[in-house]
Amino acid sequence: MSIYEDFAGKTALVTGAGSGIGKTTALRLAEEGAQVLCVDVVQSGANAVADEIAAAGGEATPFVADVADSVQVKAAVDFAVYTYGKLDLAFNNAGIGGPNGLLADIDIAGYRRTIDVDMNSVFYCMFYEIPHMIKAGGGSIVNTSSIYGLIGTATSVPYVTAKHGVTGLTKAAAIGYAHQNIRVNSIHPGVIETALIGALDEASREELMNRHAQGRFGTDDEVAEAVLFLLSDRSSFTSGTQFTVDGGYTSH
Repeated sequence: MSIYEDFAGKTALVTGAGSGIGKTTALRLAEEGAQVLCVDVVQSGANAVADEIAAAGGEATPFVADVADSVQVKAAVDFAVYTYGKLDLAFNNAGIGGPNGLLADIDIAGYRRTIDVDMNSVFYCMFYEIPHMIKAGGGSIVNTSSIYGLIGTATSVPYVTAKHGVTGLTKAAAIGYAHQNIRVNSIHPGVIETALIGALDEASREELMNRHAQGRFGTDDEVAEAVLFLLSDRSSFTSGTQFTVDGGYTSH
């Protein structure tokens, strides 16, 4: 039995839906009855997720967009409303890791690209999503930040900067639109088990794992569960919050 019955008949937009946390969240939203626009920069990824949802009896449509481009973001949001008649939910999740190194060693083009994809895209998404949510009578937005949107690290300067920006954007939007029945929260995952993490040598993997108080990495499913809670009416008095799913990483 579903615990998210309020998703039935609602329209959700998910960016970065072709893989990872975005994919898992899109699948779960559809499973709970939402109509999902699966947005990804990679067409094959967006198509595959939408097809998987359809094969399971859900409703989804793929859409290809580079979220760093405001014109493409507008097109995605408009298409969701054109296809399903409204927009109720949004998971602004697309992002990249960006270049690593100390600040003075960072490639400026790489810095700008990371800011565009990881932070500016969240502004663009909310800029176009919120007016449609107001028309629909309200809505719920979750923005993907990171543990590095709460703390710092010396060698991921563009990523840390962008993710702190997402935290601020979330707080400002939550305050600004609370009286129009729109809630905005950010999700802050710790290190999530991926193929990239699996490729680390054993010593590096163990050192990174031990930074989490629970002594392990998280999973896409665990983050998606938190996202669904924040999008749902079960979190109706939760807005402007920074919701960590980090195994205790930021508690040290």
